[in-house]
Amino acid sequence: MPPRARAPRANRVEVKRSGKGRALWIDGTFASWYEPGKAITGSVWDALAAPLLLLPKPRRDRVLILGLGGGSAARVVRALASRARITAVEIDARVVRAARRWFDLDGLRIEVVRGDARRYLERTRRRFDVILDDVFVGNRRTIRKPDWLPDPGLALAADRLRPGGILVSNAIDEAASVARTMRRLFASTLQIEIEDYDNRVVVGAGFPLSAPILRAALKNNPTLAATAPRFKIRKSTGH
Repeated sequence: MPPRARAPRANRVEVKRSGKGRALWIDGTFASWYEPGKAITGSVWDALAAPLLLLPKPRRDRVLILGLGGGSAARVVRALASRARITAVEIDARVVRAARRWFDLDGLRIEVVRGDARRYLERTRRRFDVILDDVFVGNRRTIRKPDWLPDPGLALAADRLRPGGILVSNAIDEAASVARTMRRLFASTLQIEIEDYDNRVVVGAGFPLSAPILRAALKNNPTLAATAPRFKIRKSTGH
């Protein structure tokens, strides 16, 4: 787990050195972690990318990330899918600049789209094998999903999936409503809890999702095996 760092003042984009790594803070909220030489974070961004292991390698080809931050989830995705075409949408130009300068963003070989995630979903005609929703607004006391998530945002994202694709959403206080929406949209859902974090990662797909299969895949994956013991994976119930 990354060392804890003191949060900066709200309404700022800052990079803090902590131990061997760097932490990105957005409006007083811990938003990304990067330790040079490591793909994983030991935390929630590993869980956000972990569902890629439910797809065979040829089906990890096109990945969309909503909410880039410092690129923590994108780095894990790249480690799990070295040839994937990764697109990331980030609304804040200051965040993108910080990610390029301090988090080796350009080394990840991803397409960065500067703009609003909802507008991107509404306008793009592209389809993806995996879509990761990591969009939050507010400061450290009020952090939440924006008003368009989970509804209609998750439905918009589901429409951009290729057949057999996976949608993954990172939530905190809205986890129950995200889970309900996912169950409405998909035949099968899972939920991942992360030790020491309030986040819940909800996964939806049109094919059967198996918690034991994902646990086994994590245990045997050289990238995520170290973080896997911190995950609790179960069928999503919305509670």
